[in-house]
Amino acid sequence: MKNEQFINAELNWITNVIVTRLKLYFKENTEINDINYIVPPAIEKRQGAYSEFILRNGLKFEDRIYLALAIIPQLKPQLLDCFNVKNSNTDQRFVEFGCIEKENGRGILPTLDTVLFLLAGDNVEIRIQYLRYFTQHKLFKGSLFLNTEAIVPSLELLETIVYERSFMPDFSTTFPAHRITINRSWEDLILDKNTMTQINDIKLWVSNGEKLLNEWNLNGKIKRGYRTLFYGLPGTGKTFTASLLGKSTGKEVYCVDLSMVISKYIGETEKNLSHVFEVAEGKDWILFFDEADALFGKRTNIKDSHDRYANQEVAYLLQRIEDYPGLVILSTNQKNNIDEAFARRFQSIIRFSMPNAEERERLWKETFSEKCTFEDKLSINEIAQKYEMAGGSILNVVHYSSLMAFSRNETCIKKDDVIEGIRREFRKEGKGISG
Repeated sequence: MKNEQFINAELNWITNVIVTRLKLYFKENTEINDINYIVPPAIEKRQGAYSEFILRNGLKFEDRIYLALAIIPQLKPQLLDCFNVKNSNTDQRFVEFGCIEKENGRGILPTLDTVLFLLAGDNVEIRIQYLRYFTQHKLFKGSLFLNTEAIVPSLELLETIVYERSFMPDFSTTFPAHRITINRSWEDLILDKNTMTQINDIKLWVSNGEKLLNEWNLNGKIKRGYRTLFYGLPGTGKTFTASLLGKSTGKEVYCVDLSMVISKYIGETEKNLSHVFEVAEGKDWILFFDEADALFGKRTNIKDSHDRYANQEVAYLLQRIEDYPGLVILSTNQKNNIDEAFARRFQSIIRFSMPNAEERERLWKETFSEKCTFEDKLSINEIAQKYEMAGGSILNVVHYSSLMAFSRNETCIKKDDVIEGIRREFRKEGKGISG
């Protein structure tokens, strides 16, 4: 209940600010002649997410007025009724109070003008100072508030500071990324020794990177964050590994859909990807860019102004990735598709190779359910030796042959079904198989 109690205290404080400003504006009697003397609630430790948000972002008196106004429509909309009165001289609502009507016509919403009125009244000089302050304030121009005329908190902000829940955005055109999870473990991941060693280096950074920078005073000398490139054929474990890195370190993994990020219109790609980073800022997510060469591939020769802008745009986006303080994973099928200038910015470049026969046998055996059996003429060792396949393809074959057995009300996996499953996978690659 501590968070609710603090929010209630904050709403009582903003109520006092509103009442006092109106009395001062209409020259009514009041014991306070400056709203800056109305001290906001003191913040102590462990008072909940709202107070922690104020502390973490270093919010000042004027910032807390902005934030409190933002949550009033959701928690105590009647506090804005005093701004919904008409000016007897114009028979219209007082324009100096700011506020706009809700789309449904039921109530009003505060605007930046409302904030300026509370802070400055009709003092033009002070209004200009605060106007300049808020229009340059990163916190109030980022993803925490919707880009509308009114001051409207985003679902992310409400979830975080009011409901005290972890914010997990839904995939949309404005946030073209989806959360990926996994119910497997590292024991289920079969990679060669060198690849696994490099993955363990990433795990080591995720666990100790921030401590190293802070305790060894390396801030400013070494960039925060870690950037790695996974490359290899489809199905070799790149997405699997990214998901496990998130699960084992307790971090959310978001896969960015580059097909929705990339735009033919100048400036739109930059805008789309920038929004992803704005939402991810401060959340310590792992960002995973699959098929990254679509955006970060070798840059084109400059033939016209559009090419020139596209190269500038990619350079800007690369900088955003380099400045991201968390783990960024780019994945591609071919390493040589990635621009060399960008490749140099990676802390590691990790190859995911096709599994050898021994690794394929392990994959076959560990992917099939422990409830199934194999008919006598089906040799998993022989299948593993004969057919070179990635783990993702093996999974598809296991799924197909298991489904065939299940449809027969059997637990026995037949060789013909496994071969048919392999044939289907090879057909995807334009290859055929024998017997």
